[in-house]
Amino acid sequence: MESLTDLANEVSNLEGRVADAIFETVRAQLRADGADEAKEMERRLAKVRRSLQKAEVLLRGAPED
Repeated sequence: MESLTDLANEVSNLEGRVADAIFETVRAQLRADGADEAKEMERRLAKVRRSLQKAEVLLRGAPED
């Protein structure tokens, strides 16, 4: 079984990938006029990122068995 620290590290890596996707979405918005879909995707990805950050904190703060 993986340790909680290992899982937290994986969540952290995933959060970084989501952050990269957010920046790519923002860049796309800046390049295209009326990029409503990009704005919605940015909002969704930001929510995902916040959730991943919370999950990482919980995993790091939880005692290991």
